[in-house]
Amino acid sequence: MSILFDSFAEWRQYLEQTNVPVWQPVLQYEIEQKGRTEAEIWEGIAHAYHVMGEAIETGLVADMTSISGMINNGAKKIKECKINVLDDNFRTLLYRTIAAKEVNSCMGRIVAAPTAGASGILPGILYHLQDIHSLPNRTIHESMLVAAGIALIIEKRASIAGAVGGCQAETGTAAAMGAGAIVYALGGTLEQIFDSVSITIMNMLGLICDPIAGLVEVPCVKRNGSGVVIAYAAAQMALANDSSIIPVDEVVDVMGEVGESMETRYKETALGGLAATPTGKAIAERVLKTNAEILPSEETN
Repeated sequence: MSILFDSFAEWRQYLEQTNVPVWQPVLQYEIEQKGRTEAEIWEGIAHAYHVMGEAIETGLVADMTSISGMINNGAKKIKECKINVLDDNFRTLLYRTIAAKEVNSCMGRIVAAPTAGASGILPGILYHLQDIHSLPNRTIHESMLVAAGIALIIEKRASIAGAVGGCQAETGTAAAMGAGAIVYALGGTLEQIFDSVSITIMNMLGLICDPIAGLVEVPCVKRNGSGVVIAYAAAQMALANDSSIIPVDEVVDVMGEVGESMETRYKETALGGLAATPTGKAIAERVLKTNAEILPSEETN
């Protein structure tokens, strides 16, 4: 039977009983679910990480202007900006994250981690983490399994879909995955990994999903940028043993509760929030008109 934990507590208990690495049961789950060998799974993980890196590189060299015009080479603008609010490391993390997400918004190839709407967070975190700490690929690949295990439990106890739980479910989960990956890759304990997940989610509770014109562009790209900041802050607090106080399973349950209570207009319907502002409505009308103009007209017989 495939190993799929119902809670982080079950994950902890399994590791205590088996004394295997934190990523091992996630690997086993992948093997049994996909019907592939361990070697094939590792190869797939390596390929996914390669695609993540490609997305970042593409977003920093190609023209990242979306059809709607809302996305317009933001990553390159951040990279080239002469005014520094952040130090070089943090700014690099930010523009790498934005680059990967802009590739998604411009119909490029990305890895949904866990969703397309949050596809810049984990790539930005992992790529930057490996760069500044000179980590081997194997460590990054193991941390991706840890991140996947985190997402599997959140999906089961709450949701990873904006249409179900708001943006807290998408960028919140991605940031939690990233925080856990950071702590694992830097040698943190299991409790520190779980604390980083808990701290991340508690700082993103209630975040609505309100895409302007129904497109995964704005505010999605900006929230990917803020998500990595929260993930890194949570990882730093966890590694310093600054406990989340509230256990991770309880925090995830709150995420699910908040998602259920959130009004439909705040869950990817583009009926509320920023999408319902005068400017948001005007953009939606313009996008709808543009789409109608570029669609080929039907020929009459």
